[in-house]
Amino acid sequence: MVQAPREHLAKLLDDGESPGAFSAQLLVPADSLHLEVEGVGRIRLPVRAPQARKLCDVARPARFGVGEQTLTDPSVRDTWEIPPDLVTITGPRWAAALEGVLDEVRDQLGLPLSSRLEAELHAMLVYGPGQFFLPHQDSEKDDTMIGTLAVTLPSSHTGGQLIVEHGGESVAYRSSKDSLSFVAFYADCRHEITPVKSGYRVTLTFNLLAPADRAGQAADQPAAELARCLTGHFTTRASKRYGTGDLDPPRRLVYLLDYEYTERGLSWNRLKGSDTQRAALLRAAADQAGCEAVLALAEVKETWDCYPSEDQWDDYGDEDEDEDDYGDDPDPDDYGDDPDPDGYELTDLIDSDISLGWWTSPSGKGGEPISLHVPDSEVCATTPSVELKPYQSEYEGYMGNYGNTMDRWYRRAAVVVWPRERAFAARAEASPSWALGELRARTHAGDLTGARAAAQSLAPFWDSTARAKPPPLESALDVATSLGEPSAAALLLRPFRIESLAPEHATAVAALAARYGEPWTSTVLDGWLGSRQSWAYRGDADRLGWIQSLPLLCDALRDTGEPGAAAARRLLAASWRWLSDEIRLWVSYSPAKHRAERLDLLSKPLARLLEAAAVIGETALRDAILTALREHGDNVLACLIPALRASTALPEDRQRASGLDMLARDCAERLGEIIGRPPRAEDDWSIPWPPGCDCDLCGTLREFLTSRSRRSFEWPLAKEKRRHIHTRIDTAELPVRHETRRTGSPYTLVLTKTQELFERERETRHRAVTDLTWLTENSGFAYRSPASGAGSGPASAE
Repeated sequence: MVQAPREHLAKLLDDGESPGAFSAQLLVPADSLHLEVEGVGRIRLPVRAPQARKLCDVARPARFGVGEQTLTDPSVRDTWEIPPDLVTITGPRWAAALEGVLDEVRDQLGLPLSSRLEAELHAMLVYGPGQFFLPHQDSEKDDTMIGTLAVTLPSSHTGGQLIVEHGGESVAYRSSKDSLSFVAFYADCRHEITPVKSGYRVTLTFNLLAPADRAGQAADQPAAELARCLTGHFTTRASKRYGTGDLDPPRRLVYLLDYEYTERGLSWNRLKGSDTQRAALLRAAADQAGCEAVLALAEVKETWDCYPSEDQWDDYGDEDEDEDDYGDDPDPDDYGDDPDPDGYELTDLIDSDISLGWWTSPSGKGGEPISLHVPDSEVCATTPSVELKPYQSEYEGYMGNYGNTMDRWYRRAAVVVWPRERAFAARAEASPSWALGELRARTHAGDLTGARAAAQSLAPFWDSTARAKPPPLESALDVATSLGEPSAAALLLRPFRIESLAPEHATAVAALAARYGEPWTSTVLDGWLGSRQSWAYRGDADRLGWIQSLPLLCDALRDTGEPGAAAARRLLAASWRWLSDEIRLWVSYSPAKHRAERLDLLSKPLARLLEAAAVIGETALRDAILTALREHGDNVLACLIPALRASTALPEDRQRASGLDMLARDCAERLGEIIGRPPRAEDDWSIPWPPGCDCDLCGTLREFLTSRSRRSFEWPLAKEKRRHIHTRIDTAELPVRHETRRTGSPYTLVLTKTQELFERERETRHRAVTDLTWLTENSGFAYRSPASGAGSGPASAE
């Protein structure tokens, strides 16, 4: 395959020189070429036999040269030839693809960097079944011609190999069924086409030219060539490391240097060894290409497939002739917990991960800590990390379906390059806090147009970057207000989570709301709150803690005026939607222990939400909350009673404004009803059916559970059906013992209702009495107990 520009750049910076080969092959995607032939039309790739025959119809028998003569002899050369004036090559990718091929051909053939190859179309050749070209040597058709470039179009054919020979060495090249095959070779190479056995071989032949260098360019050719690579890197869509498809063009280039440096020692004039010349060349090339370059510190991790080396196995043999050592096979466990990494042969690179933790400023003065993961498509190195000594290695032994791997870590410096017009975005991705500081400086300097454009350039990565490395919210709020442009402001604020919002941000939030309006503010706040799916089980503790801070936050927002109060109302409504969903989920959840624990966690947020509604006078929301809570079953008491207990310290007027007195009255009524229910009869073994599966098996189980008289049930069931019933009983925590009697076929599942059925009801009744006593005597809530004044207290309900 053709090298990516970054790979070509790394090769150009290699200090060593290769003698080069006499021929080279590269494969290029077929869609790089659009081809038309006069009399035939558009040539579709891969070439099919019907179209190949049409090409033969407009072709002529190919000729060849012998000395000064041009001959036609099918016993020497039997193929069809179409002259170049009948062939038109087009396509938006062709020029770039050909340029990349020519650069790679120059390098593989060992030509100097100052050489710039050109390709001149010579002919189109079609080889049908049985056709061939005997060994021959191409004549030089131009003073600048150094060789031939043969481009074989993809097709399904057999035979027709191109064999190139030079100095007693020969190489056979096969074409591809789905890619363009480029083969270049020097003009003094003898070559042949073996007979085609089936199908058609279609080739474009080019004269490979090397025009003389333009005067005055030789001195800057290395930097100029590197600059061309940089331009290609930043304008060419990157390829995925695994899978198919293209990525967007890279945002930066990270060229890994060979040596390790400290933050203090990292500067352009203190580089070591080969790093000095390479970095200087790359910096000069960056300037020519309109780019900026900085130095950075990189952390490199590579994971390799590996196996113990022969030397390590040999270490376990003993050259003395101690019979006790004979026949002892080496045991991998003998390597110990920290095996010698040099004792393993690395085979295939499985994965690599590169991150930057520090870089200098573009001016080279000073530096700053950053955090930036670098994708493989942005990295290149002249010296692979595997050729350097890692500072840490860890071996993972074979574990059945993974293992026999070696993790190796390296610290390397790097030259990081980005186009000058993308400098802000390149630095912002590494440091969101720096980005906000830069935007603030531009807005304060009056450059609103530049600041807005810079903010919009963050769009491709800001969400992920700012979430991974959150900058201070107060900075984002300040900059968003200063921008004065709704879409740019929303873009800056989108990555934040609502848990970042605190009372000290109230003034800034109100300023935003006043500048952009309530609909815009509501959209931003809803984005911070997120969907229920994005909240649940991910940072729930943070979310619950934040809801408990709502009274203070809403108080601060209210004091800023109506825009702030409107934002507070939006926050309360959205918070209740989430909390309501959580309560609805958990009141019906089994097992009961987990249900009670979770509902208890929701109690304080519920109490503080009601208090926050009172702070801003949201009586409609308060009443809606109380109404919704009344619709739940008695399980909700596990949330409501702790909520009331957590609110006893509130002043009485705040309790009433929050609706806590009404909540206490509702709870007392529920508890009184529980206490007033007649105890379960001693012969009543019915168990309420828990919601869930309603399959036929569960239908039978339901009949047994809801029966007052049936206490046991012997049920012959196959294994999978028994498993389903076991799971159903355990999940719902039913007071039923379930055992398998392993006789007969199928085995029998024996279900037995237990005394826990009665114990649970007694426990529920006792808890209700305890809670009602607390509400009546100790809560301090301003409500009248349903038992007071009636001549009986809660204790008499026992």
